[in-house]
Amino acid sequence: MSLPIEISSDHKQMIDECRALSNEVEPFSIEADESSVMHAPTLDAFRSSGLSNLMVPAAYGGRFDEVDPLAVCLAREVFMKTSSHLDSLFALQGIGSYAISRAGSESQKEEWLPAVGKGDALAALALTEPIAGSDLKGINTKAESTNDGLILTGAKSFISNAGSASFYTTLAKEGDGYSLFLVPADVEGLTVSPSPEIIAPHVLGELSFDNVVLPESSRLGEPGAAFRHVLATLSVFRISVAGAAVGLMQGALEEAVRHCSGREQFGRPLAKHGPVATLLADSWSDLESSRLLTYQTAAMAADDPEGNLDRSSLAKLTATEAATRVVDRCVQSMGRWGLIRGSKIEKYYRQARPMRVYEGASEVLRLGIASRLVKELGDGS
Repeated sequence: MSLPIEISSDHKQMIDECRALSNEVEPFSIEADESSVMHAPTLDAFRSSGLSNLMVPAAYGGRFDEVDPLAVCLAREVFMKTSSHLDSLFALQGIGSYAISRAGSESQKEEWLPAVGKGDALAALALTEPIAGSDLKGINTKAESTNDGLILTGAKSFISNAGSASFYTTLAKEGDGYSLFLVPADVEGLTVSPSPEIIAPHVLGELSFDNVVLPESSRLGEPGAAFRHVLATLSVFRISVAGAAVGLMQGALEEAVRHCSGREQFGRPLAKHGPVATLLADSWSDLESSRLLTYQTAAMAADDPEGNLDRSSLAKLTATEAATRVVDRCVQSMGRWGLIRGSKIEKYYRQARPMRVYEGASEVLRLGIASRLVKELGDGS
């Protein structure tokens, strides 16, 4: 990994720890990445590494004073190169718990954040529904106050970590607004079923809330403030998807270069044939330009996450779209050897595609990016 920015000694030490964990997971990474349920050896290695502490503030057992977008990005590059299962496990610890760090009561923080930081509790964020994906204001899940407490009804769909999570940070309608609720996985009335299998296996499930009774204290933050906290979560973690995409590109390009340097056709290595050399060179260009934008943006997000959300969207868009191009070129450069089921390059090929959908589909991101562009440049034109 060659970084285009200066990083602290703490970040360098963290990268070394991430590499050590990735090396431990490598022997069973193919098996883990084909699993749609939590892979026990990967989870055990992750817990033993202590790296889940990157996802909570120092006051609750975390490594940094606050969750550091740059650190998360650096870690995900290392993890995704080795295992999407490991990458997802790590990322969801923050995605599912960040609203607690930001808006939770002291009792909520004390109950959950130390356990998240140790990896003892697994986190999940429950936003999407069968009828609502990008349009989160179209959700049907609702919470109503009664004499017995809050009653939660509705369903969530394609929820990462469903069935393995210890709690679900859940978006629901409340009155005329939207609120977030902390729902323990063992609460009565909550059932989990598998989601349809996707092209790159992932721990996913469907949630059903059948008159789930929650105390008023389960609400995260003020009533009606859900989208403020959701956007805060995205401002920290969307940029990290770009980091994961960089890791995937790095892994794919290494596979292609290794193959094209060692395999000869027409009396010389594939890498010395013009068309193949073009595929490799264009891929390296995509990788390094994505890496530069990703880490410049991550450094900006570390100082002001919410003020740089649109730039994080730009980095995510750039890196995930580039990942699709890079891995396709790498498969092409490897010929039939790039098509072998169960190989690393075939795995990268399938894993690249969902990145353009989750945590902001490319088309939706473009709308926000264009709006920011017009705002920044329009006044001065």
